[in-house]
Amino acid sequence: MKHVKLLILTTVVVMFSTTVNAHGDKNHDKEAHDKEAILKIIDGIKYGWENGDGKPFRQNFLDFKGARYIESGGQNAGLDSLVTHHVEPEKDALEYLKLDFSDIEVNFEGDFAWAVATTRVKGKVRNSERTFDKSGYQTFLFRKINDQWKVVHTHSSSRDYKPKKQQVKSEKHDSKDHKH
Repeated sequence: MKHVKLLILTTVVVMFSTTVNAHGDKNHDKEAHDKEAILKIIDGIKYGWENGDGKPFRQNFLDFKGARYIESGGQNAGLDSLVTHHVEPEKDALEYLKLDFSDIEVNFEGDFAWAVATTRVKGKVRNSERTFDKSGYQTFLFRKINDQWKVVHTHSSSRDYKPKKQQVKSEKHDSKDHKH
């Protein structure tokens, strides 16, 4: 009888832990799938900027009245303004544009998500030969509509890239001379 009770108890514990793990894995798989979809959108945005191609923006941005996309103090009101007055003209205005997003963090609240990234943008202006190298941050806001993530707002801010200075260690260091 004691063995039967132990067997029943073990079976219940195994069933419960399997149910909890399966439920947790389903949520984890959904979040991983959503994160992958958002990272793919961000990669498309990178491609669009670098190539002056508005297609990734038109596919992945929600076009709605009141939409605004902000960059280092400037803004585009609406998707069409962003694409036709900013993204596409840069292809002709710049000899090259290189954009990197790194340290991308994606967060979810139901059907709302946001991503924050470190940015680095380099380019060369065609008519002046002026080059630029800037670093900063980018924020993307997303809304899930009909099971697809759409960008509803972006905000980027950057300044001239200045690498952090590395500390130079003194070759001679006497612990007796060091005071706190």
